Amino acid sequence: MPTLPTVLQGVVNKRIAGLPPAQIRAFDDEISGVPGIVKLTLGEPDFNVPEHVKHAAVESIQQDDSHYSASRGTMELRRAISDYLKASRQVNYDPATEIIVTVGATEAITATTFALLNPGDKVIVPTPIYSQYFSSIALTGAQAVIVNTAPDGFLLTADRLRKALAQAGAGVKAVVLNYPNNPTGRSYSAAEIAELAAVLADHQLIAIADEIYSELVYDRQFSSLASQLPGQTVLINGLSKSHAMTGYRLGYLAAPAALVEQISKMHSFMVTAANDTAQAAALEALTNGRDDPAIYRQQYQQRRDRLAAAMRALGFEIAIPDGAFYLFAKIPAQYGDDDFRFARDLAQQARVGVIPGSAFGPGGEGHIRLSYAASDRQIATVIERLQTFMAKINK
Repeated sequence: MPTLPTVLQGVVNKRIAGLPPAQIRAFDDEISGVPGIVKLTLGEPDFNVPEHVKHAAVESIQQDDSHYSASRGTMELRRAISDYLKASRQVNYDPATEIIVTVGATEAITATTFALLNPGDKVIVPTPIYSQYFSSIALTGAQAVIVNTAPDGFLLTADRLRKALAQAGAGVKAVVLNYPNNPTGRSYSAAEIAELAAVLADHQLIAIADEIYSELVYDRQFSSLASQLPGQTVLINGLSKSHAMTGYRLGYLAAPAALVEQISKMHSFMVTAANDTAQAAALEALTNGRDDPAIYRQQYQQRRDRLAAAMRALGFEIAIPDGAFYLFAKIPAQYGDDDFRFARDLAQQARVGVIPGSAFGPGGEGHIRLSYAASDRQIATVIERLQTFMAKINK
C-alpha cells in the first residue's frame, strides 16, 4: 500500500481538512455492520424507477447516445424542465440561458455556492437542514449564519428572518431554504412563502431554494419561492426523489440568466456535463411521467401516518411532516440531548438504524431522523422493535 511521505502530509486543502466527514453517511457506515439491522437512515426511495423511464434509458444506450452533452444539458431536456416549471410554478425560464442540468441536486448546490459566494459573505441557513450546505458554504470562505427554527415548529418565519438579518449585520448575500425540509419534512404554505419573499425582496438577497422534495407534499399544494420572487431565486430540483432516480444522478437548477452564466462555469469545471442516458430518462420522466410521483406520494403518506402514530403511542414527540419521507422525533428524556448515544443504543440493542438529529445542525440535537422510504414490512419490523426497546428503557 502506498504511504504518503511525512513531508507531504500537509499538502491538502486546509478548508477540506478542517471539515468533518459527512455525518449521515459516516453514521450509516458505523451501524451497517450490526447483524439483522433494519435501516431507516438514508434518503433513498425504496421504489423502482418507472418502467417507461427505464425504457427511455435503455433506448438511449441502444442508440449509442454516449457522447458529450452540451455542458448545460441537452436542449430538449432543458425545454422539458422549462415546461414543467411553467406548469407547476407559473414561472417562465428560458431553456437556453436560465437552466442547467446537473449531476444531481447535490452538484447544483455546490456549483451555486461556489459561483455566487466570496470569502467573508454571509448566508442565512435555517436549521435543522441537509448538512451539505454547511460544508459547501464553508469551502467558499463564506460564513453560515445559523437560524435555529426549532422554536417555530421547524419553519423559518418572516419575523425570525428579519431578526436574523438585523443581528447578522452587513455582508449577508443569500438565504438557503430547503422545503419540504430534510430532516423534518416541514414545508411552507403559500402565505408563509409570500411573507418570506417580501423580506428577501426588501433586503435584495439571493434565495437558494432547494425544492428536491416538491413532488412529495401530502396535504396541500406545494408553493415555490420562485413563483413569488423569480428574479432573486436559484431554484434547485431533480428527479432523485420524485421518480426514485437517485442512482441516475440527475438534477437541475433554474435562475436569472446573469446568475446561470456564472454557475454554469463552475458546473463545467466540476463535471463537464451530465451523462446522456440519465438525461434521456429525465426527459421521459418530465414529458410523460409527471403523474408518476402521485403513486409514491400516496404510499409515503400511508407510511408516515402508520409510523408516526406508533411512535407517538410510545411517547415520542413528532412534528408531523408536510412532505418528503422523514420523521423527526424527539428522543426519550432520559437521554437528554445525546441523540448519538440514543441512536447507537437503538442500533445495537434494537437493531433499528436512524440518523442522529445533530447531524443536521442546531435545533436537531436531541432528535432522530427516520426515513420511511422503506417497505411496509420493514416499517412493521421497526415498530415492533421500537416497542420492545422502549418498554425495556422505561422499566
